[in-house]
Amino acid sequence: MRFIPTRVHGAVDYLTGLVLIMAPFVLGFADNGPAQWVPMVLGAAILVMSLMTNYELSLAKVIPMPVHLGVDAAGGLLLAASPWLFGFADQVFWPHLIIGILEIGAALTTHTTPDTADVGVGRTYS
Repeated sequence: MRFIPTRVHGAVDYLTGLVLIMAPFVLGFADNGPAQWVPMVLGAAILVMSLMTNYELSLAKVIPMPVHLGVDAAGGLLLAASPWLFGFADQVFWPHLIIGILEIGAALTTHTTPDTADVGVGRTYS
């Protein structure tokens, strides 16, 4: 069941990207290892992909929404599994696991097409 509008997903994408980039520093696991770099790289990728996705809050509408959602799900899976894949689960795993699961959930519950009424096509305001 898809109930998250693409406009909301877009706003959450930008917030998630920034949170992933800042989390290692704010939460104290910025050790220049994979615990730090996996979320930072995925956060930067989310920001770039968001700027290029065909939804309301992007600059270049190049990436179709279903492709975006598939990449979100794959990135969420990688993030959630990264503490065990890259061997830092004994150091930190909760932020990676929680945000990864939330990413997968958002990918599975977001509309696959933008609502054109929200884009302003053909709308008149009084």
